[in-house]
Amino acid sequence: MRKTLSFIAIVAVLGLSACGDSDLERGASGAAIGAVGAAALDGDVVTGAAVGAAAGVLCDDLTDLC
Repeated sequence: MRKTLSFIAIVAVLGLSACGDSDLERGASGAAIGAVGAAALDGDVVTGAAVGAAAGVLCDDLTDLC
């Protein structure tokens, strides 16, 4: 339970600062957020970084959030 709350707090803080001006900035911040989230949940950090980077790059293409 404690890891889940820590993960939610980290995602909330980093998520607010994740949007950048370019795909490169959003991809880099997404990779960092994904890696930290995976590490907090004892998952594969490389996979978390890859998923986070892809989500960051595609954020402005698929949604209006970024």
